[in-house]
Amino acid sequence: MVKEKEKEIPKDILDEIKNPKFGKPESLARTGYILEIYDKDMKIDVQLYEAVEDGRRIIEGMNLPKKIKPGDLLKGTVYEFTINSLKAPLSKKTIEFFTKEYGDTTNTIYQFDLTNLELMDVDADSVDEEESEEE
Repeated sequence: MVKEKEKEIPKDILDEIKNPKFGKPESLARTGYILEIYDKDMKIDVQLYEAVEDGRRIIEGMNLPKKIKPGDLLKGTVYEFTINSLKAPLSKKTIEFFTKEYGDTTNTIYQFDLTNLELMDVDADSVDEEESEEE
């Protein structure tokens, strides 16, 4: 079996995707829960109930602000996340390269940075309902 030659990405295109020129951040509020916590890297993976602009509901490697300690976070618990969404449009040359070589029609690079999170009290409603049913 012949191994397919790995496609090389031209240096100028690689530079563009490694150093995107992001525009002004847009603040988003989304609810969801933490899938994974990366203490050393100060990042988390999250599952959101509402999609972000590009349609995804899972954000991998979201940057944590320094004020949030990874050890204080809980996986699988519902939070409201305040997220800065940054986007950088790709050049026509880069879009054409990835479309031709990989069939990928992405035209924008996104980065998501967590600015704040609040633990949601999702059990409070069900407790109140149970108490009123018992009366």
